[in-house]
Amino acid sequence: MNGKRVNIIGAGLAGSECALQLARRGIRVAIVEQRPSVPTAVHRSGLCAELVCSNSLKSTKPASAAGMLKAELGALDSYLYSTALETAVPAGGALAVDRREFARSVTRLVDENELIERVAGEATAIDPDGAVRLAGGGKTALADAVVLASGPLTGGALAGWLEGLTGSSGLSFFDAAAPIVMAESLDTTRIFRQSRYEDDAPGDYLNAPFTKEEYEAFAAELVAAQRVILRDFETKDLFNACQPIEEIARKGLDAPRFGPLKPVGLVDPTTGRRPWAALQLRMEDRTCQSYNLVGFQTNLTFAEQKRVFRMIPGLERAEFARYGVMHRNTFVDAPRVLDAHLRLRASFGVPTYIAGQLAGTEGYCEAIRSGLHVALCLAAHLDGEEPPQLARQTAFGALLAYATDPETTDYQPMHVNFGIMEPLEKPVRNKARRYEAYAARGADALACYVEALRTRGN
Repeated sequence: MNGKRVNIIGAGLAGSECALQLARRGIRVAIVEQRPSVPTAVHRSGLCAELVCSNSLKSTKPASAAGMLKAELGALDSYLYSTALETAVPAGGALAVDRREFARSVTRLVDENELIERVAGEATAIDPDGAVRLAGGGKTALADAVVLASGPLTGGALAGWLEGLTGSSGLSFFDAAAPIVMAESLDTTRIFRQSRYEDDAPGDYLNAPFTKEEYEAFAAELVAAQRVILRDFETKDLFNACQPIEEIARKGLDAPRFGPLKPVGLVDPTTGRRPWAALQLRMEDRTCQSYNLVGFQTNLTFAEQKRVFRMIPGLERAEFARYGVMHRNTFVDAPRVLDAHLRLRASFGVPTYIAGQLAGTEGYCEAIRSGLHVALCLAAHLDGEEPPQLARQTAFGALLAYATDPETTDYQPMHVNFGIMEPLEKPVRNKARRYEAYAARGADALACYVEALRTRGN
């Protein structure tokens, strides 16, 4: 791979993983990143792989789609997955990280790699020779390939260039992030520590229990509160996994307590009974100084967040380390625009790939895995080979097949899930056993893929 060079736009999860994987294979990389000189609405630093919406990377249970995806990341020696394990904070059956330590560790890996260069600047377009044009008139060096990993906030000149190349308008949806509160401001006489269905263990989550009267008063104020974007959203406008809590409440009085505020699996030690509803708070950092309001993505103004969320039992004097925010996300029409390597079908010069949420592969681990997938495909391409095919029985293989199938209509951002996986040859009626069968089949397919990569020296 001596002499080969790749330009990557974006130092997020996908771009960082892709760069590190390419460098592992002897390919020189330049990462163009606009932060911090050109800030975004949600980022707070110029660090690589900064997490903005949540610090949770979802379930670690082997017999779950999210767990299967983590098994893939482990088997393929993902740098960012390994870093997530090293910077993890307690989160029950989920993998959550100290987001600051996670981003610092990834940034250190990138900066200490002699084959990776970070270029500060806002990308505006890509030339046919692989050079990335920068705002203000500068350019990067030319490259043998380019990876667009600029994320869901891609906009401006770069989005216009991409639309012009593909002939397809970028689709968009609205995404939201939950608030974070300081631990010392919580009322521990009202809040109790417990993970769902774990009576004996101390538990990794804090829980704020509602009585029926407290819940109904809160729900009424939630619906009436002032919003930043002053309109009611339709389902198609919002990514399902990041529905603002007030939009959920508009679906009906009980909607939140059957969603983010569900009390199942919890017992309030004060009453010895399950609460009417309960907010869970997840540790945000290893020192337990702050907590994330789980499932409380919001479009409320900062003043209204402070007023309404302080109605939650135990949060009456909450100090907000970060208020929730809502922003517009952009993604391409992948079934029409990308092939199974996540490479642009439109050819204009050097091979160009899209990794991460810009391709519509929604989720943190999905973004990491897509960056890894692009790196494997790109390395094979630069070596004059075709990469081995990733079976649909694997978690990311299923997502990839869905995202790049021209028959997929009304394309929307998608997490890995069992609903997009190939059905089992023999139906299994028991849900737990069915999920175990999916995981076992996926593990076999993954082992074959890993062996094929090893045989090819990739």
